[in-house]
Amino acid sequence: MDALISLPSPHTFHLSPFPSKPPHPLLSLPFHHHHHRSIKTHHHIFSPTKPTRLNAQLSSSPATTTTDLPGDEALAGDEKFNWFAHWYPLAPVCDLDKRAPNAKTVMGLDVVIWWDRQEGRWQVFDDRCPHRLAPLSEGRVDPWGRLQCVYHGWCFDGAGSCKYIPQAPPNGPPVHTFKKACAAVYPSVEQNKIVWFWPSTDPQYKDILMKERPPYIPELDDPSYTSTMGTRDVPYGYEVLIENLMDPAHVPYAHHGIMRIPKREVPARAEVDREGGVPIEITIETLNITGFLAKQELGYNKFVAPCVFYAMPRRSSSDDSVSSLDVQEERKIANVGPSNWQKACFVPTKSDAMVVAFRNWLRKYSNNQVDWGTLSTGYLPPTPPREELMDRYWSHVVQCSSCRVALKGLRTFEVFLQVISIAFIGIVAAAKQGLMSNITRIAFASTAVLCFLASRWLSHFIYKNFYFHDYNHAFR
Repeated sequence: MDALISLPSPHTFHLSPFPSKPPHPLLSLPFHHHHHRSIKTHHHIFSPTKPTRLNAQLSSSPATTTTDLPGDEALAGDEKFNWFAHWYPLAPVCDLDKRAPNAKTVMGLDVVIWWDRQEGRWQVFDDRCPHRLAPLSEGRVDPWGRLQCVYHGWCFDGAGSCKYIPQAPPNGPPVHTFKKACAAVYPSVEQNKIVWFWPSTDPQYKDILMKERPPYIPELDDPSYTSTMGTRDVPYGYEVLIENLMDPAHVPYAHHGIMRIPKREVPARAEVDREGGVPIEITIETLNITGFLAKQELGYNKFVAPCVFYAMPRRSSSDDSVSSLDVQEERKIANVGPSNWQKACFVPTKSDAMVVAFRNWLRKYSNNQVDWGTLSTGYLPPTPPREELMDRYWSHVVQCSSCRVALKGLRTFEVFLQVISIAFIGIVAAAKQGLMSNITRIAFASTAVLCFLASRWLSHFIYKNFYFHDYNHAFR
């Protein structure tokens, strides 16, 4: 699952996840918003990348009142949610390279994003050349601003029309004008500094933007806010990621010792609870096929299906980390079965109201699962090792322009420290006795040792922050 955005700012706003490919979900982009006022907003935008078999159905339970939500009538006759009739975020513009095609997968669809110099906008195509189905994302933007397939050189303009086939004789039939020579184009738009696309190349949706636009997030275009955006591909499903975002109660425990979390002192609980968890009053105001609205203490939360979760005021922390707990939870829920989520889970407090509301929404409008169209969902893949599960490089760094630049700079500095260390040792070793005082020798040797130690520390810092950082909850 790729998560595209989460923004902390004066209000909290979460764009919820959207699937990408079958057995794994796609979108987790954390956007951080900071405002001059104290209230914060989080925005999380997610796009499902892969199908997952994590299914659940909520049954009535006398143990909790949070299941009695507005709109929670019998499933029969309810409208079905169409997962392929909504806008999905693909990537923040800041992480796209105008010089080269960019590959993405959302709702099991392989797409390529590229900058159309002729039209001055981002285009989204099916990532297949009509010639021999080679991925267009492996190609290039040629000197004339066309998307060129790197396999045989076929070139396409922003409308998907084939403009040039090198192998076609110049005096022969204009085969490049045939309809079958065209690349499939998805409707797309840049909004809120994010590229969105409509997951259908059917001509009837060519002008869908005139009828329906992606969810608009005013804070992202408000100059009084600042934001940072990024992408994270996490190895678990859409359902689990959304639950995680809608669950403020887990933050002081699951993230204890991992991130700085404001602690609410409750004198009566100080002797029994170190982390400072407290009761959270959450009530669901409305729930329908478009999502739900929840009231929470001094603010509210809003789920705009399928990809936006908005929370105001800010939750305790910006949740953009990956935990092995989420993967373990997903597998256990999958083992329980598609219709037994609430029978297996005991959710008696109002802090779980949004999680229950989401499960009710998923059951009522989508039969407990993401509809992957013609793709087979299969079963959950084997749990990957921790190094892969909590990988930072492939899941985030390679997709983040700022992280790539930072990593390159730190690696260069690491090599510089090693060169200085070796050079100073060489100078000390080569200097003849009497040509260098003992104090100078000690100074050179000490500098060499310090540079070496600094390079080792920097190497560890780079690995921990850009590749893999393990942790054990028991020691936090």
